[in-house]
Amino acid sequence: MKHIFLFLFLLLNTSVFAQVKFARLFSDHVVLQRQKPIPVWGWAKPGEKVKVTLAQQTLQGKADASGKWMVKFDPMEAGGPHKLNVSAKSGQAAVNDILIGEVWLLSGQSNIEWPVSAAKDFEIEKQNADFPQIRHFRVEHNVTLQPETDLTSGEWKISSSETVGGFSAIGFFFAREIYQKLNIPIGLLHSSWGGSQVEGWISKEGMLGEDELKTYAQNLPKTWQEADLMMDAKLRKTLFKSDSFTPSAADEQKYTSGNADFSIWMKTADPVGQWDWKGVMGYRGKAYMGKEVTMTADMIGKETTLSLAENDSPNKIYINGKLVGQTQSKGVRKINVPANTWKEGKNQLVIAHGSMVGTPWFGPGMMGKATDIFVEDGTNKIPLAKDWFLMPSFAEKHEYAHLMNNVGTSIYNAMIVPLIPFAIRGSLWYQGEANTMRAYQYRKSFPLLINDWRKLWNDDFSFYWVQLSSFGKDEDSNKGSYWAELREAQNMTLSLPKTGMAVSTDVGNPNDIHPTNKQDVAHRLATQALKNDYGQNIPYASPLYDKVQFSDGKAVVTFKHAENGLMVKDRYGYLKGFEIAGDDKVFYYAKAEIKGNTVEISHPKVPRPASVRYAWSDAPEEANLFSTDGFPASSFRTDDWTGRSVNGKFQ
Repeated sequence: MKHIFLFLFLLLNTSVFAQVKFARLFSDHVVLQRQKPIPVWGWAKPGEKVKVTLAQQTLQGKADASGKWMVKFDPMEAGGPHKLNVSAKSGQAAVNDILIGEVWLLSGQSNIEWPVSAAKDFEIEKQNADFPQIRHFRVEHNVTLQPETDLTSGEWKISSSETVGGFSAIGFFFAREIYQKLNIPIGLLHSSWGGSQVEGWISKEGMLGEDELKTYAQNLPKTWQEADLMMDAKLRKTLFKSDSFTPSAADEQKYTSGNADFSIWMKTADPVGQWDWKGVMGYRGKAYMGKEVTMTADMIGKETTLSLAENDSPNKIYINGKLVGQTQSKGVRKINVPANTWKEGKNQLVIAHGSMVGTPWFGPGMMGKATDIFVEDGTNKIPLAKDWFLMPSFAEKHEYAHLMNNVGTSIYNAMIVPLIPFAIRGSLWYQGEANTMRAYQYRKSFPLLINDWRKLWNDDFSFYWVQLSSFGKDEDSNKGSYWAELREAQNMTLSLPKTGMAVSTDVGNPNDIHPTNKQDVAHRLATQALKNDYGQNIPYASPLYDKVQFSDGKAVVTFKHAENGLMVKDRYGYLKGFEIAGDDKVFYYAKAEIKGNTVEISHPKVPRPASVRYAWSDAPEEANLFSTDGFPASSFRTDDWTGRSVNGKFQ
């Protein structure tokens, strides 16, 4: 009897798995691209014939040895709703409420993943979100070492005040403007991951064709165990300058001795948050956090309270090598420190802990607020919220979470391959923050991504991106800027055909890498599409540096996309953000004046100018040059002097 039940179980499950079906993307409420051939695919029994019908078209197909079948319908015009059916001996499947319209692939990192619910004026925006012909499909985060065949989850959602909060903000505001101008259904195919590097989104084959990444692609790990070993070696090389050195248990005992060498630890300005964002990507296991604490003489003889933010793993707290407390609890922790434990002057505070217990995905580190970390004696209080050092334990058992930046190509394998060759009009891309330290290399890796995707889709579709916004410090060109160098790489990528860029430095937030004004950014992307894809005769692009002429102690800069003139956009009415330098490469903030569609720049200390830069900082808050059409000018430099990121390499 047992054998009969086992046979029936296997028979039923085999028939379920072999039954004809569509790929996950072809589900109810899907939007299919108009005016292009429409590929549709799915699975059946190997060798099985299938009949697929869309609207008035019927096609025959046959599953290959792996069970995959594909057909390609003739282009259709906008409209619907339609129905999609597939039938075979193994069964049949149907997709309902299909619209034909415009499909845009959204990808990149957190600023395009940012939901409408967290965008500016959400309570107002959701009242203008009932657009049944705007649909959104979100691809779940996943990484794999080999290309996936299909998505395991995801559905098309219809835009409404109830659903729009989960849509990509830039995607929705873009789609709404396009829809309101064209009255054509819009599908948003959203595949992004916050913090992701561009290299995670490129195929292995693409990397092999680019000298900058070829060696990396040739050495891609084949298993996660192999990937973890590579991550471990990379981290040890970062910390100890050698991937062959592994600290012993005896070496790590010195971390809590009171004489730890913090100079080889990973430094972080803010002790709160996941280590994944502090240079220790994916590490899970025992770890150490250290800080040098300077104490005043009047606090030494008193009992003090050490306050620490949350880490609910078993914690041991050491001051100058002495164990002063152990905790394993949620929330802010208060440790009573006996009098004379601290010494006047410099002290070493070290916390030995592990990955969070209640939230194991968080890994090591502290959760809460930096203001929760301090020492006080009832009268005096010393904040401990800055300048900590991090050190993983390599001597004890540890592992690595399979995250977006562990292995190049791994996001592509899981989150892009299952989408190919779903027909699209183009792609909207917002990424680069994670690549700023390799901005010079981005000149090659970013165009590579675009060319790679177009080749994989066999379609030179439109590709528009957001130039990095403002975040961090507004320093002069003498200090240099990784962010400005990455913006430059984005500018250079405009040399590819059918590309466009939305400048966003004026709507950024120097104190928050996630500015909430996604409306203006989406509008600037929408004007690119309305002009280039939909033929509307409108101003659509930001002023871009074209050429410079030096003479009589002045520099005259000419711009593209300034046909209707330039203007200052601020209440004071004079240009800011320009710098000028001579052959000595010393920059001065300069006087700049608009002359028609050019800008004239000068400084009395630069009689023979050799370079002009504009908005050349991480957060160029003062930059205020706009076209009279309302678009902010892109940052630029007229020189090609060696920048800060020239040695940054992906490895």
